Amino acid sequence: MAVRAVVFDVGECLVDETREYGSWADWLGVPRHTFAAQFGATIARGLDYRETFQVFRPGFDLAVEREKRAAAGQPETYGEDDVYPDVRPALAALREAGLWLGIAGNQTVRSGRILRELFAADVDLIGTSDDWGVSKPDPEFFRRVAGATPFEAAEILYVGDRLDNDVEPAMAAGMHTALIRRGPWGTIQQHDPATERATMRIDSLLELERSISQFSAPSIR
Repeated sequence: MAVRAVVFDVGECLVDETREYGSWADWLGVPRHTFAAQFGATIARGLDYRETFQVFRPGFDLAVEREKRAAAGQPETYGEDDVYPDVRPALAALREAGLWLGIAGNQTVRSGRILRELFAADVDLIGTSDDWGVSKPDPEFFRRVAGATPFEAAEILYVGDRLDNDVEPAMAAGMHTALIRRGPWGTIQQHDPATERATMRIDSLLELERSISQFSAPSIR
């Protein structure tokens, strides 16, 4: 079935999280390269990325620490400078091709506000885990994505950088998937045999328009 809608994850798909995680290293008082090395090791072991924080501060509660940072005038944040350079032209090309576009990821209320400031004019949907009260990889998250999209699940392409949170649960929901190979997860997981199950594997969002048009073209008999 042809792809008619494209829904994007946020971190490392649209937004480069280098600054965000660097600021967490600073908050913990840990050298940034040390934090990054432990972060990668945690992902490579198949653990929840939040286990990284436990290495440096046992008992660390991410939600509580987010509030402490905000109260200290150092909230998690990102802006146009953190948007990957291929994002704007890719969204424009996909829109020009007549595709319905959405953004849906595991994000806080604050992040949802930032996403709407950055992308409200570019996409048809912006949904976050805090908006919906459910997080990836829960199947209910992807049911919410499908329910907010005016097409069948089989007409949706979900784009993300993770096998565990993006590709596998989106496939289980009946969607097509595009795995973008960048960021910690995309880099570390790229050689996993499971990546071959993704509908598309890309290194840039600029590859999407052509890949989708080729995938959706009617076969010649």
